[in-house]
Amino acid sequence: MPRGPRLDALGVLHHVMARGIDRQTIFRDDADREDLLLRVSKLVQDRQLSVYAWVLMPNHFHLLVGIGELPLERSMRSLLTGFASVFNRRHERVGHLFQNRYKSVVCEAERHFLELVRYIHLNPLRAGIVGHVDELDDYPYTGHSALLSTVPRAWQSTQEVLARFGRYLGWARAAYRKFVCEGALLGKRPELSGGRLVRSAGGWTAVSELRRGREDFTSDERVLGSSRFVGHIRGEAAKRSCSPALTPPDLCSVKDVVCAACGVSPRAICEPGRTRVISEAREGLAYLWVEFLGRSGRDLALDLGLKPESVFKAAKRGRDQRDRWIRILDSRSVEKR
Repeated sequence: MPRGPRLDALGVLHHVMARGIDRQTIFRDDADREDLLLRVSKLVQDRQLSVYAWVLMPNHFHLLVGIGELPLERSMRSLLTGFASVFNRRHERVGHLFQNRYKSVVCEAERHFLELVRYIHLNPLRAGIVGHVDELDDYPYTGHSALLSTVPRAWQSTQEVLARFGRYLGWARAAYRKFVCEGALLGKRPELSGGRLVRSAGGWTAVSELRRGREDFTSDERVLGSSRFVGHIRGEAAKRSCSPALTPPDLCSVKDVVCAACGVSPRAICEPGRTRVISEAREGLAYLWVEFLGRSGRDLALDLGLKPESVFKAAKRGRDQRDRWIRILDSRSVEKR
């Protein structure tokens, strides 16, 4: 069966999962883990995502996020492509790192927000990576430790979670931890991670009741929520699909818009030379192409006649003016509508 289009809904909760190809390990050491977290933090800094819960497992990871100024697909493409590129270089491997597309589920926040936070953060305990909640409190590769402030993560939206447990921070943390301890007794909770109709209709009991009667119900494997919520999200997605879509910009288009903004010709940035203006244009182009759009740095290096290492360094320098470059690219997108 063909895969349905993503429900890239703004203003709602997304549970995102990405797994290594053939269930292979994607985090071989702490350097790999810190690299992915650094990339997630940059997406938060760029206002592309808000992150409420997360966990890094040996061969997969989970994120519970809200979408910011860009579609989730663009943010995830940048995250996964950049991480895979560095991973392959570090570990001297070639080929795909992640299995197929990442998986994303639109979630009904009022029904499932706290359950998903708890489900995601308990992954290391369920997998036996830690033996007790006491160990989970200090485990650095899940957002649980950030919520308890044992391993602070400034980019994680901890206040949005803790505010649901109380007005005072100490009490809220204690109530949250009690909630997690209670969840440790509930098992794997497959209804929160898969099950198609089960996920959309509210569990096997709800499904059996619906099938015995004449009630109409809606299900969608891309949505975790009530039938009404599923129908609403699908309706919004249908409206957007009828709107004129923007095709992802190609390298020539991005180069043209950056060069126009900097007042240099596209040919000039491909020729030897390193004036201030040309360096600025290369940095903007490298940032947009490699980090923002998540495209191949090697392709850009070949086009500019530079070493790949020079392109990646330029992209990092371009990050200092990321707001400017994103506005420039967005203005080009508006003009194309």
